Amino acid sequence: MPGPHEETNKSAGLPASVPTPRNSPSAGRLPAILADLLDRLPDNRCADLEQVLRNARSPDDPQIGRFIAGQHAAGLAYQLAELVRIWRAEAPGLTGAALALAFATARSLPLLEPPQVVVSGPLGASLPARLTSGVAAEVIRSATESLMIASFAAHGARTIVEELERAIGRGIQVDLLLEESTGAAEAFAALPRGVRVWHRVESMGVLHAKFIAADRHTALLGSANLTDRALSSNIELGVVLRDPRLVESLVDHFRWLLEPENNIMRRA
Repeated sequence: MPGPHEETNKSAGLPASVPTPRNSPSAGRLPAILADLLDRLPDNRCADLEQVLRNARSPDDPQIGRFIAGQHAAGLAYQLAELVRIWRAEAPGLTGAALALAFATARSLPLLEPPQVVVSGPLGASLPARLTSGVAAEVIRSATESLMIASFAAHGARTIVEELERAIGRGIQVDLLLEESTGAAEAFAALPRGVRVWHRVESMGVLHAKFIAADRHTALLGSANLTDRALSSNIELGVVLRDPRLVESLVDHFRWLLEPENNIMRRA
């Protein structure tokens, strides 16, 4: 004799072998489980799920049960049954076409890469990180319109200077925000005249920020100055951000600092 959960599954068009998940919160979970499925499924399986949802009239449509029964990847049938359960509990009046549209919209959005740790100095096996020098060069190469670079100190760093020369040759606008008291600008003296060098207006403080921002999409932040030792042998720590929302805020802040009316930074 079937148990109560098997009866529920049958009435929803689900195979009896797929249990309805219990004891999990349902409020506001529909977007989250769609996101989980999007992360898990390859593109072709996402397209299959989207098509099934588009043709479903409700969470109790039998074709959804048949689709779930045909899934053999570990735990996937359970996850899809959870989708149906939450759909039924949170938005039973929502059509499958509406759910498919939400899923398709999420699929169309660019995936944001997580922050990446970068280091200088010894690189152990316990930390999944990359070396500052190589990442700094990659960030510079990724620019298509502009580069904003800040450093308290700078000397040597020939690889960075060469990458900037190539960027300028591609038509990239380069702004260098440098601390005047350290003579950092001398490291970039050979760059073409179109480069804009900025110093802080005389005050009690100094420019101590260190970052490389490519356009408004990628930024390397960290403790390393643009010096040979900081980029290679010093023990330094940084992070690469590839979330445009965060990078745009960073770039906008420093663009504001460069506005002449704010009297914070001045052209060298």
